[in-house]
Amino acid sequence: MERTLVLIKPDAIANNHIGDIIKHYEGKGFKIAAMKLMKMTKEIAAKHYAEHIGKPFYNDLVEFMTADPLVAMVLTGENVIARVREVNGATNPEKAAEGTIRKLYADSVTKNAVHASDSPENAKREISIFFSEIEIVG
Repeated sequence: MERTLVLIKPDAIANNHIGDIIKHYEGKGFKIAAMKLMKMTKEIAAKHYAEHIGKPFYNDLVEFMTADPLVAMVLTGENVIARVREVNGATNPEKAAEGTIRKLYADSVTKNAVHASDSPENAKREISIFFSEIEIVG
């Protein structure tokens, strides 16, 4: 079983899509191993987005992600990392395939509803930023 981190971003929460998005993942057969509603701090953002520090969009990204609550989840399943990214759709909702989460719920490239880990290494790193092992049940 593989694990991935998913963040339901502040824009999706503001638009009341938490349940819709969770239902979408569960409908694809993914299991929720951990979940919490939280507010990202600037310190957590710096760890999570470490590779983007110094880039022109970094400050706006941190401002967006720390302004309002988000939902952090660990999803499990076979090949879950690639499959969740496919279910999420392209970062730009205009280019996302029909029926994907971003096509259904994202507003823009920046306000794109969800984040998911892109590799096993990043999944492990990102999960450890948001959850301790005792918080993960699967």
